[in-house]
Formats: sequence, structure tokens, C-alpha cells
Amino acid sequence: MTVTLNSSISAQLAVLPSLPMAELWALWDLYFPRRPSHRNRHYVESRLAYRIQEKAYGALPTNIRKMLVEAGAKHSKIKSAAGRSAQTLLMPGTTLIREWDERQHRVTVTPDGLYELNGQVFKSLSAAARHITGTRWNGPKFFGLRDRKGDGQ
Repeated sequence: MTVTLNSSISAQLAVLPSLPMAELWALWDLYFPRRPSHRNRHYVESRLAYRIQEKAYGALPTNIRKMLVEAGAKHSKIKSAAGRSAQTLLMPGTTLIREWDERQHRVTVTPDGLYELNGQVFKSLSAAARHITGTRWNGPKFFGLRDRKGDGQ
């Protein structure tokens, strides 16, 4: 492994972008109990960088963590749940997978709160579902975020 756990924190962080994925996964296995469902290199690097610093310097204090969450909510491009089901508010990077017509379709939530499918961006899950099926669907229902009979809301 190119990086050693005895090297300085800054040296460990600096080498992450140049490591092959196999070495990043070896590091991941040292710091985390299981691998993430998505295999995006940027995500793996950033989570490893955070975890290395967290182990060295300790976790953020609760009050700072709360302040960051509030600041993020205040300045986020993703608007609050007003008028929308909380089930459709998904974190950026979330990938929804649905099999339709013997094909697997993956829709990923963008940082702007939009939905990306095969390079095409949609404003809603319903628009993505309509693109997949050719007919109108309730997007959250199509992707299994609501039960098929209605969720009582």
C-alpha cells in the first residue's frame, strides 16, 4: 500500500487522489465495517479523507454538527418539504433502481435536487418514470418509495 498509517495526516490525505481504486478499497476496509452501495471514486476519497481526520483529531462536536446541518438547510438548492411528501426528499447521490420491461433503470438524485437517468436530467421522479414507461406514473410509487395501495398520507 502506497500510504502508511504512520505517515502524517496531510501526507495520507494528499496521496488519496493518486491511489488506484484497489488501494482505496483496502484503506476503506481498514476504516469502515462495510463498503458503500455506490462505487463513485470521489465519494470514496472524500469519505476516507474525513474518516482519517476524524480518527486523528476526533469527531465534530455536536453543536458544530448541528450548526452545519442548519446552515446546509438554509443555503441548500433543495427546497424544504413544504407541499411535497417527505418520502420524495432524497439526499443527493441517492440512487433508485427499478426494473421495467426487463431492463434495470437507475435514477440518481443530483446535488440540485433533480433526478438523473442515463445522462438526462428530470425535475421530478414522475417525469423520470414517464420517460421510462411512456405513461404517466406517480414517481415515488413507481420507484417503491410508497406502497402500491397508497401510504395513507
